[in-house]
Amino acid sequence: MSNKLTRIAIVNSDKCKPKKCRQECKKSCPVVRMGKLCIEVTPENKIAYISEDLCIGCGICTKKCPFLAITIINLPTNLEKEVTHRYSANSFKLHRLPVPRPGQVLGLVGTNGIGKSTALRILAGKLKPNLGRFEEPPDWQDILKYFRGNELQNYFTKILEDNLKAIIKPQYVDHIPKAVKGIVSELIDAKLERDNKEEILDALDLNVIQRRQVSELSGGELQRFAIAVVCIQNADIYMFDEPSSYLDVKQRLNAARTIRSLLKPNRYVIVVEHDLSVLDYLSDFICVLYGMPSVYGVVTMPFSVREGINIFLDGNVPTENLRFREESLTFKLAENAEDEKEVEKQGSHKYPDMIKTLGDFKLTIKAGEFTDSEIVVMLGENGTGKTTFIKLLAGVLKADGNEQVPELHVSYKPQKISPKYPKTVRVLFHEKIRAAFLLPQFQTDVTKPMQIDSILDQEVMNLSGGELQRVAIVLALGKPADIYLIDEPSAYLDSEQRIVAAKVIKRFILHNKKTAFVVEHDFIMATYLANRVIVYEGIPSKEALANTPQSLLSGMNKFLASLEITFRRDPTNFRPRINKAESSKDKEQKASGSYFFLENET
Repeated sequence: MSNKLTRIAIVNSDKCKPKKCRQECKKSCPVVRMGKLCIEVTPENKIAYISEDLCIGCGICTKKCPFLAITIINLPTNLEKEVTHRYSANSFKLHRLPVPRPGQVLGLVGTNGIGKSTALRILAGKLKPNLGRFEEPPDWQDILKYFRGNELQNYFTKILEDNLKAIIKPQYVDHIPKAVKGIVSELIDAKLERDNKEEILDALDLNVIQRRQVSELSGGELQRFAIAVVCIQNADIYMFDEPSSYLDVKQRLNAARTIRSLLKPNRYVIVVEHDLSVLDYLSDFICVLYGMPSVYGVVTMPFSVREGINIFLDGNVPTENLRFREESLTFKLAENAEDEKEVEKQGSHKYPDMIKTLGDFKLTIKAGEFTDSEIVVMLGENGTGKTTFIKLLAGVLKADGNEQVPELHVSYKPQKISPKYPKTVRVLFHEKIRAAFLLPQFQTDVTKPMQIDSILDQEVMNLSGGELQRVAIVLALGKPADIYLIDEPSAYLDSEQRIVAAKVIKRFILHNKKTAFVVEHDFIMATYLANRVIVYEGIPSKEALANTPQSLLSGMNKFLASLEITFRRDPTNFRPRINKAESSKDKEQKASGSYFFLENET
């Protein structure tokens, strides 16, 4: 019995369409043929039902389903005793929970759709865990008994008896204007419960937008507003779901410091974050979530920050002797150097000194040049004209005066993606990038790693933010061009997808001898992609200067010096790690002027 496998049968409610198929799943199931009701499809049910007890795990139904709506997974039995929550039959299942500790920041890392937001809602007391018994949910007495002997027993007892107050900063801040109307300062005053308003507004640069309507705020302003609203309230549990999206590097660090300032001996702070360098800087310990997106998620025990992030990147949990990803993810720059030696730099393009004025904002661009087979990353705060420069290169905007960018064949992935296309992803690709999409090489290098196959037959209008971003990156790379302009490719992607996207972009640009200009705030992605960098200086939304492209090392040193932060590299996978402010390493690097290391130097 001990080796018996537990089966999970998942039926995707978006993909399962019993009225449009011949119910191939039911007809092909050997158990149904033996006369048992393993798969039922009744007219009342909108989707098929699969009995996990009767299922023998043959997987025939998964292959026969025309809409690829069925997933059957075999799990080791030990997980079956550790089900925390399941929404309904044939739906997502969460195993175990992260264990928060008072006075420390718990970071959660894992791919999208693995249960991080579900875990937050359970820990906030907003969702009662049903321990997998969705038809007859247990009462709190049973739930506390289930967590007996675990730190979570004390935690849930406190939530029940002491009425701990929990606040969650939501994941999708762009939905806030639909739910909240009014002027920023009035909304903040309405929520104010602590005497820290001034310092929070200063730390998050919100003084300039106090008189504005919420509906007028940009993504980054909405994010900072949402973080501020949580920080000015009195609570026992603070939760932040992806606090760094839309923010530039400086704002990410300010947000991290602000979140850490909430810590007190009896307070819990929990953060879900996909920017690994920010997560590293922010957290005291980490729980990794692994599994299969939208099917099941498993939470590991808490690890130290370095160990937790390295386990996630390695794809191997040593305490459970379990590998959850086939290959580990590393950031060794030497392998890129090898690639670059093979590539001979061919054509070189120049652009002149330029000035562009947009309303009150003035951008001065210093002349520069770029060659084939290189990626230039633009580093700077939001509002310093990175997107303006990209639009000048794309020919969308014209510079003031006679000096202009030479005419180039350009492919442009904008920062904001608004889906208006009424058909499926497959039809979109056939219309826009048919030649590239049908090339086996493009399929291998771009489409497959970006995991587009699973969403090809979904309608573009129904895609999530991360799916849209992946489609937009494939569209941009599929268009024939000399220069690829990619604005914030990491937005909405989870940590794993970011690393894959960075590798796809880098390989494509090098092998096809093209040039790319990338705007990116995720530090790990930016350092992995960049051959050279353009550093932006100045006052956001007033005037800014785009320096001439320079080497990764000198550019990063200049940029990090302006932010007053230093980086070291992890000895095992070479990922950049932010030094804690005022640590001995931080002081030592600042004294020597080495804010950034290319290779690991101890």
